[in-house]
Amino acid sequence: ANKGANHRLCLCGSPLFLKRRGYWEVIQRTLNGSQFYTFSVCNVGEREQDNWLRTTFIQRRPSASRVFVELQFIVRDCNSFDGASLTCKETFNLFTSESDADVGTTFRKGQFKKVATIAPDEITSKNELRINTETKVVENLSRKGFYLAFQDIGACIALLSVRVYYKTCPATVKSLASFPETVAGGENQALREVSGVCVENAISEELPRIYCTVDGEWVVPVGQCQCKPGYEEVEDECQECKAGSFKAEASGDKCTPCPANTQELDSGAVVCPCMDGFYRAPNDPPTGPCSGLPSAPRDLVATTSAGKLLLTWSPPEDTGGRTDITYSIECQRCEGMVCQSCGEKIRYEPAGVGLTDTKVSVSELDAHLNYTFTVEAHSGVTVLTNPPKITAMRVMERSSTSLSLFWDVKPRVHPRPIRYELTYRKKDDNLDVTTYTVLILEKNSVQIKDLVPGTAYLFRVQALSSDGSPGGSSMEEQFETSEHLTQNNTAVIFGVAAGGAAMLFIVIVVLFLKRNSHTRQGPEDTYFSSSEQLKPLKTYVDPHTYEDPNTAVLKFATEIHPSHITKQKVIGAGEFGEVYRGILKVPGRKEVAVAIKTLKPGYTEKQRQDFLSEASIMGQFSHQNIIRLEGVVTKFKHAMIVTEYMENGALDRYLRDHDGEFASFQLVGMLRGIAAGMKYLSDMSYVHRDLAARNILVNNTLECKVSDFGLSRVLEDDPEGTYTTSGGKIPIRWTAPEAIAYRKFTSASDVWSFGIVMWEVMAFGERPYWDMSNHEVMKAINEAFRLPAPMDCPSAVYQLMLQCWLQDRSKRPRFGDIVSLLDKLLRSPDSLKTIADFDPRISIRLPSTSGSDGSPFRSVSEWLESIKMSQYSENFACAGVVTMDQVLQMKNEDIKNIGVRLPGHLKRIAYSILGLKDQTSTLSVFAV
Repeated sequence: ANKGANHRLCLCGSPLFLKRRGYWEVIQRTLNGSQFYTFSVCNVGEREQDNWLRTTFIQRRPSASRVFVELQFIVRDCNSFDGASLTCKETFNLFTSESDADVGTTFRKGQFKKVATIAPDEITSKNELRINTETKVVENLSRKGFYLAFQDIGACIALLSVRVYYKTCPATVKSLASFPETVAGGENQALREVSGVCVENAISEELPRIYCTVDGEWVVPVGQCQCKPGYEEVEDECQECKAGSFKAEASGDKCTPCPANTQELDSGAVVCPCMDGFYRAPNDPPTGPCSGLPSAPRDLVATTSAGKLLLTWSPPEDTGGRTDITYSIECQRCEGMVCQSCGEKIRYEPAGVGLTDTKVSVSELDAHLNYTFTVEAHSGVTVLTNPPKITAMRVMERSSTSLSLFWDVKPRVHPRPIRYELTYRKKDDNLDVTTYTVLILEKNSVQIKDLVPGTAYLFRVQALSSDGSPGGSSMEEQFETSEHLTQNNTAVIFGVAAGGAAMLFIVIVVLFLKRNSHTRQGPEDTYFSSSEQLKPLKTYVDPHTYEDPNTAVLKFATEIHPSHITKQKVIGAGEFGEVYRGILKVPGRKEVAVAIKTLKPGYTEKQRQDFLSEASIMGQFSHQNIIRLEGVVTKFKHAMIVTEYMENGALDRYLRDHDGEFASFQLVGMLRGIAAGMKYLSDMSYVHRDLAARNILVNNTLECKVSDFGLSRVLEDDPEGTYTTSGGKIPIRWTAPEAIAYRKFTSASDVWSFGIVMWEVMAFGERPYWDMSNHEVMKAINEAFRLPAPMDCPSAVYQLMLQCWLQDRSKRPRFGDIVSLLDKLLRSPDSLKTIADFDPRISIRLPSTSGSDGSPFRSVSEWLESIKMSQYSENFACAGVVTMDQVLQMKNEDIKNIGVRLPGHLKRIAYSILGLKDQTSTLSVFAV
């Protein structure tokens, strides 16, 4: 059967056949004109009744460790029996027994354990039949099946129906990931992680996962799947892009139409290729349009002025659809019929290539020569079509037997690899046969050896693209080898020889050190290891291990001169003295607001050391969610600890002052910051011991930072190490059971405390366990009581709290896991929309109900004070609401009309009235 939109109820095993034992009878009844059968027992006049009714064997699905038993039954009012009120009961008991096989009719009471006592909400009188429905949970089932049994101890009962079911999270598709039907976990596995599979034609960088809650609801999907290139999401599927559209990469985007000047392919296109004659530049996105080549520049004009030549021209008529048009100038000089490149002798202003303006100035021209200038237009796609050109060749180094040559390539950047063909020959006009040497090179430089001293050679270079297309070749250039070994060349040779000897010495030293490193390693050698080892792991050092605590203070904290500190206002009182807000102005640094902790006069040396030890602890931390130590004053009479100033003060007080003003998303963001700070501390092998909302400070950007390290201690190197203390105060409401019982503190006990902080934050600073005494708190925790979900608390957040409060500390999440889960919740705000169940009768703890008028409170002011809303006492009085009977008649509109505007305060008062109504109703029943 389906129940709700998000979970399914499944029958366990075969239909139920109830078997009688004792005085249970099958009775036919008529209700609303329909006949039905019940199992009934009614021996109210007899003492010491013990009547049992057992089901047949119920087979259990292996993964269903938690089942629900829904009962429909009728209980007769004992007052309707004459003379039987002393022996008559109005309750019966539900039992269960596990088994791996059907035991048939064999029945032994000792094999059954009690699940619950079943009490009716409505009792049937002589004249009116009232049917009750009650659902109980059977936890931690592990065998192949089980039996249910019902024990009557003297009531008049009719059992109408028994329905046994378990909850599942239904098979679903979320974020293009398919998840199978999953049985909801039990109390010890509030969030069951389930892995999914991306739907067809979808991929994910990480395995898609989701969590199934105990209520059969999916929360916090992780690892979103995305449609492959060429596919788009359509109703939880990935469908091919339609013809004429494309998608280039895996993403959640839709397919887009092919851009301009591209070919429209069939369905499922990953990219739209350019049409013939159109191109994409190397830096153009593959999803962009294609461009054509620019046409030639127009109207080139040359004019002379002040010994310079000014070239001007007009832009090309067709830019090819691009805006990145640039121009280059090519120059040739001619003597007679022979022309060659102008080389680097002439100067261009501002430049000869990459021009964006349509003019250039040319100087350093020789007289009586003819010059030919060519202006070319380029764009981002020109390099894809025009082969590279060799523009100038020059000698970089010369000797009697070798020449080192270098040449320029235009354009300098080319999208494909370029090879070069170098051809050279000896210049000898007397020979009829000329011998050429051809070299294929991968770069635009070469050293040619084994040449003849004092001889001229002719060189020509041609560019060859990797696809075989020929490029432009250079003019044939003439270079000569030198006649003899010059003094400069000799110096170069000796320099090279000396450099080689030095390099050889360095290599020998390095090899020697490397050989020794295998047998001996110093403490600094880790800094020369692999990149993963370059950053040493920082571990907290307990200042109490120093023989002289002052040494620890000097090592971990910066000394500040008192003249740099200005106290402005007292903002609190600490264990050792007042706390001030003030200003720190250190020369050379910007003035900053700070908090100043002072040591009151008359202190002992031990008090001074304890006071400064907190600075020795804080000074070792550097994290945005840990309160920052600015420095200390130790060398003067009045010791001080100076920290950053947090404008909004303690988190618990701040939340109480702003009750209901923040959304769940903002509160979870605060928790994420606290968890990140605690992860940092845990990674440093450090345990806080006093994590509570009162010890979290908030600045003006709502950033939360962990503070107050007075109870803090270091863990041993063993990650499971504990700190055991023989005494000292323990904050019971925030402390894990094992820390209370055995004084053993670990990062796992800090996780328990973080769960309490989560509850405080989601409850806007409410006191954990309300007005219960410390003894009552310890007793309740040992009896498996856990704080209920605060009002409007997201279910996923409350489930994380319960994980932090697991009795077995080894099963609690680590702070790294907590940060990860909170990050996932913040990345998926929809996961915060499912609200955990809220019961005002539990969540608002009520004082004594001995009011003279029969209501739970003696006055309106007493009631408002109990729910911490006493600031509205005058509002109620002015509105004429002066008795609790009037309070019980109020509705939401009435509460608003008397001046309660804040949403959180409005809900608190409304839920409290709802709880009062329930309690008053219960009291009336018992009074009757």
